[in-house]
Amino acid sequence: MALFEKLKESLSKTKESINSRFEAVVKSFKKVDEELFEELEEVLITADLGVQTSMDIIDRLKDAAKEKKITESEELKAELNSILVNILSTGDNTVRLEGTPAVIMVIGVNGVGKTTSIGKIANMYIKQGKKVVMAAADTFRAGAIEQLDVWANRVGADIVKQQEGSDPAAVIYDGINAARNRKADILLCDTAGRLHNKKNLMDELKKIYRILDRELPNSSKEVLLVLDATTGQNAVQQAKLFKEAADITGIVLTKLDGTAKGGIVFAIKNEYNIPVKFVGVGETADDIMEFDPVEFVNAITGTD
Repeated sequence: MALFEKLKESLSKTKESINSRFEAVVKSFKKVDEELFEELEEVLITADLGVQTSMDIIDRLKDAAKEKKITESEELKAELNSILVNILSTGDNTVRLEGTPAVIMVIGVNGVGKTTSIGKIANMYIKQGKKVVMAAADTFRAGAIEQLDVWANRVGADIVKQQEGSDPAAVIYDGINAARNRKADILLCDTAGRLHNKKNLMDELKKIYRILDRELPNSSKEVLLVLDATTGQNAVQQAKLFKEAADITGIVLTKLDGTAKGGIVFAIKNEYNIPVKFVGVGETADDIMEFDPVEFVNAITGTD
């Protein structure tokens, strides 16, 4: 199945919660008035776009209706589509891969699909002909190193690892040297999702940044936060906390295929200005895709 078809399929529940209900409300109103906008705002809030983002979208929808003198409620659909695309398109959704090796560091709490996402990202780049080295620097979670090792073997990536409980920064340092020696294109770093408190996590991440900056000054450094779409507003809260602790460059959104809460991407982008860079659209190693705002919104609104 083509990836866009997979995206549409994985977003079918989100489409139901946003598009189908939006259309039902619009059809029940003959004219464009305040009551209609209130109903539409309720649709967006219950679809996990969050209160603030839903209000912002409806304000923009009102402005567009006034400016374009829209009187038919059905015409609001195209305007909504345009507003949603605009929210997700501001900023840079592309993954920067500059220098040899380019660095992709992955963070996120336990259980969101972090290790699986790393495996899928590695698989995608290996299929593009790139050489990938993984650094297993999530040394605190029991089983994390073994889990990453399984993925490395499955997709054909090299892996650098130490014992459970080792210093994560030391693993990153070894990973840098291995990536250099093996002339890897990408160094993909797993990191601890949660330490004892936010300060510990912040200190650990800063230590890793310092080593990466010192050893690879000419390499791009993506810091990707993995979020589980099924957790809805909880994922928005995670984005807030991690943004305070780390210089996040993008989001990897997982488990879209099991949820109606894909609308959280709008809240995260609108409130914290973090672009989405990858979306997970299924269970297999191939089920990840680089994020395209237009495709994503079209899949939700049923626009071809």
